[in-house]
Amino acid sequence: MDFGDDVMDGSDAQHRKKRYHRHTPRQIQQLEAMFKECPHPDENQRMQLSRELGLEPRQIKFWFQNRRTQMKAQHERQDNCFLRAENDKIRCENIAMREALRNVICPTCGGPPVADDYFDEQKLRMENARLKEELDRVSSLTSKYLGRPFTQLPPVQPLSMSSSLDLSVGGLGSPALGPSLDLDLLSGGSSGYGHHPAFHLPTAVPEMERPMMAEMATRAMDELIRMAQAGDQLWARAAGPDGREVLNVDTYDSIFSKPGSSFRGPDVHVEGSRDSGLVFMSAIGLVDMFMDSSKWMEFFPAIVSNARTIDVLVNGMAGRSGSLVLMYEELHVMSPVVPTRELCFLRYCRQIEHGLWAIADVSVDLQPCDARFGAPPRSCRLPSGCLIADMANGYSKVTWVEHMEVEDRVPIHLLYRDLILSGAAFGAHRWLAALQRACERCACLATAGMPPRDIAGGNKRAGCCCRVGNLVWYGMAWRGRPRRP
Repeated sequence: MDFGDDVMDGSDAQHRKKRYHRHTPRQIQQLEAMFKECPHPDENQRMQLSRELGLEPRQIKFWFQNRRTQMKAQHERQDNCFLRAENDKIRCENIAMREALRNVICPTCGGPPVADDYFDEQKLRMENARLKEELDRVSSLTSKYLGRPFTQLPPVQPLSMSSSLDLSVGGLGSPALGPSLDLDLLSGGSSGYGHHPAFHLPTAVPEMERPMMAEMATRAMDELIRMAQAGDQLWARAAGPDGREVLNVDTYDSIFSKPGSSFRGPDVHVEGSRDSGLVFMSAIGLVDMFMDSSKWMEFFPAIVSNARTIDVLVNGMAGRSGSLVLMYEELHVMSPVVPTRELCFLRYCRQIEHGLWAIADVSVDLQPCDARFGAPPRSCRLPSGCLIADMANGYSKVTWVEHMEVEDRVPIHLLYRDLILSGAAFGAHRWLAALQRACERCACLATAGMPPRDIAGGNKRAGCCCRVGNLVWYGMAWRGRPRRP
């Protein structure tokens, strides 16, 4: 048995020696040359190689398979080395950029960059303003029902009961509807909310602030022109039959980046829209209307409940090109459950070229830093306005851009939430539609033979009709409208 095993072991060893043998250098050279020309030879090519080299076709097939596997492994090894080197390079660049950001200096103010503490401070300021507002409301209710001021709390403005009635449920004021409802308009009075701004309005702008405001208006004008002429990258078509153009907020923040502009509170939403259309009025007439707060309010009675010119900073040529005015307005929706939006803004007029005008608006913060009642204005008009192109046939092409940031501390009523957030209430589409209707109304009056002076308000009967119509609008809008805290 042992002898038989030895014989079998010897035969297996000889078989292995015959099976595993090296190719000659000539065979390897010819196989390498063939591999360079054709890494995947067919059966005929393998048969020809086997006859030339004295190898079996199966050996040729396995050699090419092994060679392809070896080449693939080499390529993968090279790719891994290259990617590892790129990864190390990117890691070094990342470390260098982090070190540079730690030592960066603002080129404008020369100070350090905005840190995380800055955003924490902003959140604390917002929370502090909200707590002050709640404190003022509770103090007001306490003073009202105790019959005397609450000495442990800051004094609040007394509630006038002579011209208003408390119609809240159970006699308790609701935070959504305010402490009382003004009913002056029902009796024909003219003292509504629109005539009492929630924040202090100066009578004139100090001389030292005028250059800063002029620079702000110039930047707003440049931004307005860029936004009005921008393409699909900045504006997107909203879903719906009208296909309104809505601002892409992320793209806007990346193009018009400002320090701290990307930080918005949780209760702040952005409304941006654009629309264009033909208006039956000359460009000069539209410019005169825009720069006159009285005409501005009369042209948009369903949107603007109150408007006034605070100060004329620059009086341009004939009161048009180059004019810069500081204005105040209140925007409203015909519903008592939607609070008004109060804006104090700069309006800048510039003639870009012959027949092309631009009107730019941008909000300014006139709220004093030590204001005791409430926070700064909730509505902020970012660079907005319109481009007016005279069509030389009595028409003008108007491209309207409306861009606002609104802080909704009180939740929007469910019936009007979609209307407000979609921009249909204060968007460019509504402004342009109201302007077109107003211009058509003026054209009808002119066709009826009324002189231009009467159309502008010189006729007492026409002016009385306008005032009665506006009073109806105000009565519908302000009846039961919530006061600002």
